[in-house]
Amino acid sequence: MNIKSISIALIFSFISSMVFANEVNVYTSRHYDSDAELYSSFTADTGIKVNIISGKGKALMERLKSEGPNSPADVFITVDAGNLWKVQKDGMFQSISSSVVESVVPTNLRGPNDEWVAIAKRSRVMYYNPLTVSADEMENLAYEHLSDAKWIGRIAIRSSGNMYNQSLVASLISNNGVADTEAWAHRFVGNFARKPEGNDRAQIMAVANGEADIAIANSYYIGLMLSGKKGDEQRAAARKVNLHFPSQAGRGAHINVSGIGLMKNSPNKANAIKFIEFLLSDKAQEHIVNNTYEYPLSANVAPSDLIAQFGTGFKEDQTSVTDYGKFNPEAVKLMDRVGWQ
Repeated sequence: MNIKSISIALIFSFISSMVFANEVNVYTSRHYDSDAELYSSFTADTGIKVNIISGKGKALMERLKSEGPNSPADVFITVDAGNLWKVQKDGMFQSISSSVVESVVPTNLRGPNDEWVAIAKRSRVMYYNPLTVSADEMENLAYEHLSDAKWIGRIAIRSSGNMYNQSLVASLISNNGVADTEAWAHRFVGNFARKPEGNDRAQIMAVANGEADIAIANSYYIGLMLSGKKGDEQRAAARKVNLHFPSQAGRGAHINVSGIGLMKNSPNKANAIKFIEFLLSDKAQEHIVNNTYEYPLSANVAPSDLIAQFGTGFKEDQTSVTDYGKFNPEAVKLMDRVGWQ
């Protein structure tokens, strides 16, 4: 091989290494088609290619464990702070050093050492049938009140195996202690209208169909249903229910997150931080709220109109979302003890 050939080979090698470096590897359990458009927008803005590995949260978490230090993952995106806590507890994240994170994401919506942060908010709210429950009955209604005898046989909620419910119970433990939360849960389970079944939208459907008077489900589901993305039947059902933000006279409505963590062995750390900062930009936040109907983190971005119609100035629980992971084991055991199936 002559000098010229060697030079050309070195040039191509350099270019190849530059192309490889200009990427970010994203493991995500978010299942929204609209996220693909968001990632394409990031590439258009920065020239950084986004490589996606998608799957269910538990499966991806197991994959990250099995890949260990050799994992190509730069960031992990998932829903529910409890899941992010588990990954951090396994030592798989590193601190995110970013002034954007510090200015946009409140401290209570970040993991310890800023190793993971929220990219969107969701609230676990109540949906009720206005034909069987009056607005006066719902006024100032808190999660704790759903154990009252007046709600016997009137509540729909999904199973105890659902992380959203585990995090809600963990937040109650954080604020009220294990003993009081367990006493509440014993009575609460006795008020179920039916054995827990289905996803969050199924609980809202149960209220619309007269199977229950109140359902507990995440806030963004009403947006998905009203948008028509889930079909005409679910849109019609969503129009039959009203949304209530719990605990407005107390600590506020339960807040959880969609979040992102920076992998400890990220091969493209600088690009990963740029990606995280992009997701917190007004441009990305507007895309998220108008497609997934979650609440924004940016103060400059308003919620989707489909969600905003139910109110935007509601009081949010300021409990640190890290507590959802911290108290998850206690929550799971407690829910089992009270017979929450």
